[in-house]
Amino acid sequence: MNANDISILDLSPPEKLQLVEDLWDDLASTPSEVPIHDWQKKELDRRKTNLKKFPASGLSWDNVKQRIRSRYGR
Repeated sequence: MNANDISILDLSPPEKLQLVEDLWDDLASTPSEVPIHDWQKKELDRRKTNLKKFPASGLSWDNVKQRIRSRYGR
């Protein structure tokens, strides 16, 4: 078996996670090349407008992290 015969489905979970992280890092290095759909732009505009109208509805980054950590125990 050579390297061309290996499928990503054959990777272990940690190897798959590493692959996902590597792909994400690669995409993040060129954000202008990542396509954004019109529906995504509209949703972002809607959220931005809502936050401007109701600033108290937003959460600080520290609050978001705290909620995530309390929910998932990390």
